Amino acid sequence: MRVVLAEDLYLLRDGLVHLLQAHGFEIVAAVESGPELLRALLDERPEVAVVDVRLPPTFTDEGLQAALAARLAIPGLPVLVLSQHVEQLYARELLADGTGGVGYLLKDRVFNSEQFIDAVRRVASGGTAMDPDVIAKLLASNARHEPLGRLTPREREVLELMAEGRSNAAIAQRLFLSESAVGKHTANIFAKLDLAVSDDDNRRVLAVLTYLNGTRG
Repeated sequence: MRVVLAEDLYLLRDGLVHLLQAHGFEIVAAVESGPELLRALLDERPEVAVVDVRLPPTFTDEGLQAALAARLAIPGLPVLVLSQHVEQLYARELLADGTGGVGYLLKDRVFNSEQFIDAVRRVASGGTAMDPDVIAKLLASNARHEPLGRLTPREREVLELMAEGRSNAAIAQRLFLSESAVGKHTANIFAKLDLAVSDDDNRRVLAVLTYLNGTRG
């Protein structure tokens, strides 16, 4: 699986390269700036991009801007953001088209290599991998909008776990519910959000995220 990596700190970038290679990934480019990232994504067209948000030259949002620009040229390009910060505007833009794998992890909340590698593989395969803190901030930023406000507290909990990319079985285990109960909550969520129910978990999550990011005001 071919990977483009963008991280401005040498030690972290080198460590990520070795970690990914140890798990069978091919690093086709490891860059440190926004312009380099965009060129690498367009030239290499990897199976997945692992991208920091704040890169040279300005250390603001070059990583996410490069990822967004690349997805315009390569629709559905899988992107996993790995950052210390939640950039809500660009995170919503990244999620908004609802195509291709997408993830957003916070560096200080990645606790082991298995968690990280699982997220890379999930995004590369077209799924989602969202840190709960990122989901909470995106949900909170839209909480004043209808019909999201129609959801019960339990339905919001289920929605947050859905957005992380968890299956109904995993949600049931986390919330100490039966799978049938989770199925009912899921059906209610889609009904209240006016979204068609799908048996495909990844498409379901992306549809929910697309809706959430389309309601920003």
